[in-house]
Amino acid sequence: MNKIINTTNAPAPVGPYSQAVQTGPFLFCSGQIAIDPKTNTLLKGSPTEEMELIFSNVKAVLSAADYDLSNVVKVTLFLTDMGDFAAVNEIYTKYFNSSKPARSCVQAAALPKGVQVEMEVLAYKEN
Repeated sequence: MNKIINTTNAPAPVGPYSQAVQTGPFLFCSGQIAIDPKTNTLLKGSPTEEMELIFSNVKAVLSAADYDLSNVVKVTLFLTDMGDFAAVNEIYTKYFNSSKPARSCVQAAALPKGVQVEMEVLAYKEN
């Protein structure tokens, strides 16, 4: 049975989807962008500033399901400019310094609300 995960500590979905869905030991998290969940405002900053807020949002969704970053097994990053790859990696490495999940990074022509970065994660935790 699927369990829908929602928390007010991360931005509400901007469309018809859930923040995350847990099925068995897997947690499938929807893409997070740089929206401040307290004010519901979009951060208009650098890609690294966006990444910091995105990680905060991802951690909040994981926590709502009793997971954390150490449970993440796959990350997909979407960038509007691959020229930001190195800067985004600096922030990414700060959060995934010991555990290194599998990852894909894709350049997208555009992302929701005009952001520069979006990140989705897949986590696994044995019960």
